[in-house]
Amino acid sequence: MRRSSLHLVAACAAALLAGCTNLGPDYEEPDVAWLAEWETDLYGQALTKAPDKEQDLSFWWKAFNDPVLNELIEVARKENPSLRIAGLAVLESKALLGIATGAQYPQVQRANGSWARVDRWPTEGDDSGNHSDLNTYDVGFDVGWEADFWGRYRRGIESADAAFFASITNQQNAQVLLAAQVADAYYAYRTTARQIQIAQENADLQLRSLEITTRLFKSGQSAELDVQQARTQYLATLSTIPDLEIALKQIENALCVLLGRSPGDLPEIASVPATLPELNPLFIDAFPANLLLRRPDVRTAAWSVAAQSAQIGVAKADLYPSITLFGTIGWSGSSVNGTDSTLSTGVGPAFTWNLFNYDRIENNVRVQDARLQQVIEGYQLTVLAAASEVDSAAISVVKTRGQQTLLAEALEAAERSLSLSTKRYQEGYSDFQRVLTAQQSRAARSASYVANQGAHISSVISFYRALGGGWQPATNEDLVPESIRQIMAERTDWDGMLEEPVPLPKP
Repeated sequence: MRRSSLHLVAACAAALLAGCTNLGPDYEEPDVAWLAEWETDLYGQALTKAPDKEQDLSFWWKAFNDPVLNELIEVARKENPSLRIAGLAVLESKALLGIATGAQYPQVQRANGSWARVDRWPTEGDDSGNHSDLNTYDVGFDVGWEADFWGRYRRGIESADAAFFASITNQQNAQVLLAAQVADAYYAYRTTARQIQIAQENADLQLRSLEITTRLFKSGQSAELDVQQARTQYLATLSTIPDLEIALKQIENALCVLLGRSPGDLPEIASVPATLPELNPLFIDAFPANLLLRRPDVRTAAWSVAAQSAQIGVAKADLYPSITLFGTIGWSGSSVNGTDSTLSTGVGPAFTWNLFNYDRIENNVRVQDARLQQVIEGYQLTVLAAASEVDSAAISVVKTRGQQTLLAEALEAAERSLSLSTKRYQEGYSDFQRVLTAQQSRAARSASYVANQGAHISSVISFYRALGGGWQPATNEDLVPESIRQIMAERTDWDGMLEEPVPLPKP
């Protein structure tokens, strides 16, 4: 009889599985209608057409040919706390995927047992005076499996799987941001150091003018006004240096944070030159629209849509009955004489159906649908922002590069004007005002030239970041260093998950 019951349960299970379906929508990546024909006008102008100079976007910073920059980015990839947090989030998502996967197996797997001592005492009116006691005990095991008839658990796994891949692409995006931040901070440091150097050079020139006017004044060949004007300009230039030094220290500290170091611990930049590099033109043989859709943040947004889409199916499953196959076995007994212990078993199907919670469940489906539309709109916004970043970076690259020639010529002219005006003043053919004007012009032109150099480098870095460059497939070591994984393994049994290879999400 028991065997026939088991056969019946097995037959029911087979029938249920054969009719299983997945409720809710199947995921389709949102369409971006305008993207197929979009290309920023200045994208091509930001690049050179030399195919032999094509850059590897994964390691775009190597195009700067700066060993110090290469070293700093490598250190940041190993030590940056934000990147580690993104890597730990991948491990968290992996564990959550394991929870979702485990939910499809028997949901009830429970052993239970109890023991009790029962004492009986006579009460008022009971003249027997007898006290009795007995022991009762029982032990059992219950198992229950809810057939995934409506796809509740399959959709849950689908959602958790998409969230897992979203965490991986989010870590990739953290790599993109980190490389750009390190490069930007590094060249901001060098730009500011160059500005300090330029300010000191201008101050030295103005000091020589002050010395000349002082000497001429003492010899009676010049008025005191010239001396005071020269002194004013010299001191004014010196007064700009402390602000630049403050900015330099702040940039240094920001760079230390990116490297996961304490403030001031930055020996790598102690000997870097104050000059700024001349960058080679870029060549990227790819349509910007294609690059946009491969950006890690865009992929993260797409995986988020997939994760939420599956949640609609999870919510809809609550509208239908839950069919469970259960089994139980138990043993019980007592210490009462003449009482036999008993062994009992039970097996069969059961169902539950929240018939009277329909409105609550239906509204939860609507909640999940509204959330889906929110993440779809978030995806569209991410793509729009990505396109805007590419367009803004492209125009910045083009225009700052075009400014360099003009500013270089203007600086050359200002230096020539300063030289001529100083000579004519010393020879007595011109007043000192022309020297002051030439000094001011030279200082302004030199500052503008350096600022433009820094702005151009920053725009190139932004261009690479906007195209989604700067990430590589992560290994376990990239996600979390071995030292931290050992600490986590000692604290918690990860069952080998810390060493499992990191999958590469589909593009």
